[in-house]
Amino acid sequence: MSGTEAEETFPYKRQCPFTPPKQYEEMIGEDVSQVTLTGSGLRIWTITGYHTIRTILTDPRISASRKHDNFPFYFIAPPEFRTETSFIGYDAPEHTATRRKAAVTFTNRQVKRLRPRIVEIVNDHIDKLLEMGPVVDFHHAFSLPVPMTVICELLGIPHDEHEFFIKHGTCLLGGHSTPEQRQAAIVEVNAYVNDLIAIKEREPGDDLLSRAMAEYAASGEEYTKRDLFNMIRLLMNGGHETTASMLSLGTACLLENPDQLKLLLDDPEGMIDSAVEELVRIATIGDTAIPRVALEDIEIAGKVIRKGDGILCLGLAGNRDPEVFPEPDRLILERGTRKHLGFGYGLHHCIGADLARLEMQIVWTTLFQRIPSLRLAKPFNEIPRKEGAVIYGLWELPVTWDA
Repeated sequence: MSGTEAEETFPYKRQCPFTPPKQYEEMIGEDVSQVTLTGSGLRIWTITGYHTIRTILTDPRISASRKHDNFPFYFIAPPEFRTETSFIGYDAPEHTATRRKAAVTFTNRQVKRLRPRIVEIVNDHIDKLLEMGPVVDFHHAFSLPVPMTVICELLGIPHDEHEFFIKHGTCLLGGHSTPEQRQAAIVEVNAYVNDLIAIKEREPGDDLLSRAMAEYAASGEEYTKRDLFNMIRLLMNGGHETTASMLSLGTACLLENPDQLKLLLDDPEGMIDSAVEELVRIATIGDTAIPRVALEDIEIAGKVIRKGDGILCLGLAGNRDPEVFPEPDRLILERGTRKHLGFGYGLHHCIGADLARLEMQIVWTTLFQRIPSLRLAKPFNEIPRKEGAVIYGLWELPVTWDA
């Protein structure tokens, strides 16, 4: 921080599951601060103001490329993290071209087609919860397998291989893995994805990957293995771990705010859209997931960020900006709006946001109707959290209900 050095290295621990770290109070007041990253020891800039973050994320002088020497990984990144195996690590014009190819998968029409099957998947997993009987770890029995089942069916991956991706997604994004464990996970996932592409080339099926290959073959536009590889990796990591974290955190947040849960239950169809947006805002699971590097000297809020300096846009701080979100620390479902930063902003706005929204909408309009007595089985503040993870979340969520 400017003026005084923070005692701890970054990232900092939240005060409670939905409350920013205490250090953010001073950082929010300054808008632009400096911190020292855990692991790497790299000194980087943090941006906390809502409007400043939006400005940064649309500035062509800011790069998302992982290949820069001072890219702000806050863990020791193995070489594979710098190979940019997903277009979220590309800059324009390469990012624009590659994202456009993947976007055909996530059109509003394509996402709407998935609703009936997602409804079935959600109900199937609620059935399994009820069969287990209370007490159940909701995170492992429901939040992890629901989005993984959706993603694997999209890609045509056999059900018995789902656990492979849950295990490796947790290793890559969970925050407790060593560099050696991350590197091993990347090697294994890369090998699997390459094999999957080869299988779909030989034996195409009725799945997203096969359709994407067929559509581009018909159009005459080349869809390279690299593009396919990027799309699969993006779906496996961004489309699974993030949604799983939101399902557990959002469910816990609703249970901890019974007045807001009652509003949702009284008018589920009318309230669900705004409820999802407000829950995404309050949780901001990707608080530290928007890293950038300055391509030239830039002055922001009276401070000069030098060419090559690393930058983190702190979404949790931006989503608590009181000028944009009055009473920012309160869960107010009725104010839900898409102007939050929970799905990023600008060219790199989450490409799978509508799919994630659909999954959350279906879960929270179904779960509490089928299990109206659902409640936490232990105090929320005693539930272990994924502090320091790329994607914030819970390690478990014990729940119970009236059998």
